[in-house]
Amino acid sequence: MKVLIVGNGGREHALAWKIKASPRVRHVYVAPGNAGTAVDAINVPIPASDHAGLIKFAKENEIDFVVVGPEAPLVAGLVDDLQAAGIRAFGPSKAAAELEGSKVFCKNLLRQADVPTADYQTFRDAGDAIRYIKDRYAEPDASCPVVVKADGLAAGKGVIVCSNRREALEAIERIAGSREFGAAGDRLIIEERLSGPEVSILAITDGSTILTLPSAQDHKPAFDGDQGPNTGGMGAYCPTPIVDAEMVAKIEASILVPVVHAMKRSRRPFRGVLYAGLMITAAGPKVLEFNVRFGDPECQPLLMRLKGDLVDIIEAVIDGRLDQLDPPEWDPRPAVCVVMASEGYPGEYETGRVITGLDRAAELENVKVFHAGTAEQDEDVVTAGGRVLGVTAIGQTISAAKLQAYRAVREIRWPGAWCRKDISDKALE
Repeated sequence: MKVLIVGNGGREHALAWKIKASPRVRHVYVAPGNAGTAVDAINVPIPASDHAGLIKFAKENEIDFVVVGPEAPLVAGLVDDLQAAGIRAFGPSKAAAELEGSKVFCKNLLRQADVPTADYQTFRDAGDAIRYIKDRYAEPDASCPVVVKADGLAAGKGVIVCSNRREALEAIERIAGSREFGAAGDRLIIEERLSGPEVSILAITDGSTILTLPSAQDHKPAFDGDQGPNTGGMGAYCPTPIVDAEMVAKIEASILVPVVHAMKRSRRPFRGVLYAGLMITAAGPKVLEFNVRFGDPECQPLLMRLKGDLVDIIEAVIDGRLDQLDPPEWDPRPAVCVVMASEGYPGEYETGRVITGLDRAAELENVKVFHAGTAEQDEDVVTAGGRVLGVTAIGQTISAAKLQAYRAVREIRWPGAWCRKDISDKALE
């Protein structure tokens, strides 16, 4: 069997590594890939936006199925184009991917399906949003616990958490005024700021059957103690102790099942990975957002713990027979992923800096270094993005997994490398 994975991040490296481990798979190709996928698979220099090029490659190389990793090509309809060309593909259709592609669509669907989420207002104009904030919060320094969100895709950075009126007005200006996130800011949402621990619940569905995966917890803010600007994710661990079997059952009944049914009623049947970003409030779990693919970096610790064959699950989803599959087996040990980033991220950063120590880190027991923003340059591996590596380890306890992950981090160097030092500490609180 031959498999093509579309994307070039840490999620795609983890998918390539896990799919390559299947005894049923002969070749794994990644388009366009990174320096890590070049080791664990075969890179193909075709960008994720080149639908025609990907279809041509898949046909010429008799690819058995394609896994579309990132959100942008899913929202752009790559799965639809592949299927129209007679190529089997894993991931939601363009219509279903709007669940992530438009936060306005997502919030409206949640309201229609009576799924618990934060109260919100939608705006098309910066002036209307500014008047809304000023009317509700009259004093310039008034407490203003809201979250301002760009409607469209913004690489995980279009969500701004605000504490006072000044911050809320600045967020509106960034999104809808100066258009920091481009067309993603054509519409914006202002919603109430929820409080409580955040968790990620990923489920795989074929549109009828739902396979809920072990819980994970991402760390979005850039700095220790959840301080600083939002990022695409600075690390994750799996599972999270706050989500027990009773809470999983509640999340399935009140969130996952209603959303899958609502998508089907909307004639947007969902097949692929349904990722619920949740806040565990005093009133129970509420939806912050939905993504339509494996999270990055949640994918890395999740797949480190998966003992079964991922290819069996993917094919069951593509063929609509997930109900015939036995539940997958999971390693009982937890896993922790620490993201190493470029200096300046999530703002401007330089690329092309030589990375050393990857071989030493790889020699450590129960460690896998997944590449995200890397490239090959001559004989070197160099930085090519903001989030560069996802250093992932598994251990008997969360503390042991964290210790091993940071041991590997200490072996890796490049000018300006940094990471959060508190990934997974929330599990011990």
